[in-house]
Amino acid sequence: MTKLSVNINKIATLRNSRGGNNPDVIQTAKDIERFGAEGITVHPRPDERHIRYADVRALKQIVTTEFNIEGNPREQKFVDLVLEVKPHQVTLVPDADGQLTSDHGWDTIAHKDYLVDIIGRFQSAGIRVSIFVDPAAAMVEGAAATGTNRIELYTESYARLYAEGKKEEAVAPYVQAATLAHQLGLGLNAGHDLDMHNLAFLKQHIPMLDEVSIGHALICDALYLGLENTVQLYKRQLQ
Repeated sequence: MTKLSVNINKIATLRNSRGGNNPDVIQTAKDIERFGAEGITVHPRPDERHIRYADVRALKQIVTTEFNIEGNPREQKFVDLVLEVKPHQVTLVPDADGQLTSDHGWDTIAHKDYLVDIIGRFQSAGIRVSIFVDPAAAMVEGAAATGTNRIELYTESYARLYAEGKKEEAVAPYVQAATLAHQLGLGLNAGHDLDMHNLAFLKQHIPMLDEVSIGHALICDALYLGLENTVQLYKRQLQ
């Protein structure tokens, strides 16, 4: 079964735009779990423009499914937070300072020594580690050499080509990367620009997916379809 982890950054963005606590990030996370999601994902950034570090600490107290924290481990504040909160999973993303959204995976060869060290620190604290990787064989092999538990395939190019009607071209490198990762004993996640249109096709071609993390598209759909209905519709795409 492929788990659906819902990224709630956009809920926090809406809250922060007006001040106060509406919508309530903590209550929304509880409801998303109640509606059937198997995980909650957050991606705190140094400027706390959406999820705040205090949110992460509060979420740790109430999340009953799987708690996944994404971020750049080169930020010591992020590392300290993850080691304090001890989520089920940390997903390491090579974001630049001030970056709007994630747009590339790790160069697992050039940064191997660094990744081995930081992955080991998190694993020693009992935290499963996933690292953001582009769908390239060399990067997947490099990821396996770091000792990470999982990789998360960065799916922007898949989503873009799928939207252009190039479905087979879109999914082919991801099938190859996923197959290699599976052969190397890596768990497999996927995320970025996945939505209700392209998710089922990806799952059909990569049945060994452990988890997908989806935020922006799911929250946008919920504006029209309702949050409970949307969570269920996304889960249906994964069946």
